[in-house]
Amino acid sequence: MRKAIVVGGGIGGLTAAIGLHGIGWEVTVLERAPELTAVGAGISLWPNALRSLETLGIRLGDLREQSSGGLHDREGRRITRWDAEAFRRHHGRPLAAIHRADLIDALRDALPTGSVRTGTEVTGLDDLDADVIVAADGIHSGVRKKLWPRHPEPVYSGSTAFRAVTAPPRPVELSTSWDDGAEIGVIPLHDGRVYWWASYVAEAGIRHADPKSYLKNRFGGWHEPIPALIDATEPETLLHHDLYLLGTPLPSYVKGRVALLGDAAHAMPPFLGQGGCQAIEDAVVLAAALSTDDDIDTALKNYDEQRRPRSQGVVKASVQAGKIGPQLRNPLAVAVRNGVFRLLPGALTARIGAGVSGWIPPVPRRPVPPRTP
Repeated sequence: MRKAIVVGGGIGGLTAAIGLHGIGWEVTVLERAPELTAVGAGISLWPNALRSLETLGIRLGDLREQSSGGLHDREGRRITRWDAEAFRRHHGRPLAAIHRADLIDALRDALPTGSVRTGTEVTGLDDLDADVIVAADGIHSGVRKKLWPRHPEPVYSGSTAFRAVTAPPRPVELSTSWDDGAEIGVIPLHDGRVYWWASYVAEAGIRHADPKSYLKNRFGGWHEPIPALIDATEPETLLHHDLYLLGTPLPSYVKGRVALLGDAAHAMPPFLGQGGCQAIEDAVVLAAALSTDDDIDTALKNYDEQRRPRSQGVVKASVQAGKIGPQLRNPLAVAVRNGVFRLLPGALTARIGAGVSGWIPPVPRRPVPPRTP
């Protein structure tokens, strides 16, 4: 039986492990954290990710399909209406959301007991006994740095972001709200809680002694339910991160028998909501490539040829989406942009992004079970 070691127990690493286990490989996931956690944040799963998870046989019971919503300005005036039915028709699946902790739990539970080893830091690759090593160790990937020591480090996107999950005082719907150089997103989850985030243009490294008070002062004048969500959020649950990306594309996602995956390969800003989705795509393509070619080197070459152009294209699209969306600061340009979006019918705006979310995953070949005598 062929063996794989996955470095990193996040969404991409666990999904890759499930894919490789499904094609008959023995898989071990090495995670340096003492336990698998994803505290305080949600994730949107676009149709491309949902199809990929389905292809690997992963069923999620805690998904919340988004049924209504829209894009607004800070005063609450609607810029565009989001047509859920048209979105499903054009993209093939709904837009869904899940708490990251629920997703991590579901992925871990889909793996054999004992295949995930926490509290295990990988300091070198030579001692790893595997036919393939999958590097899914995040944006500051130690494996990437070992393989490409001169490759430029991740760069700051220009925006910083707060994220939290809270219980709203009343039900809310999916929404994104824009102002000059700022964005607030609201995504309902399956259990009545809401995942919300606020990103805005700022210098990197700035932190606040009382983050909740800062958010109330900065965004308290925006339309409801934004002030109410900030009020309802426990201060200790607020996450604050500067947003980085791998600004210089890698020349390859593969070196020898090591394949990079997810943020380790193509970290992107979150302005298209595709970071985790692209990692899931990586996982299903890797499993399919290794299931359809007996030669591992050829399979990894195919993985790189399929994933690098697409994922690096999504990185560029995410950067561009930020520039014309939440990072746009010129008031006149903002007014023109909003005016153009208001003229678009809901059925047309539902098609936006179909080139990304309409992606169809390859199907890994399953191992042939032994015959019963």
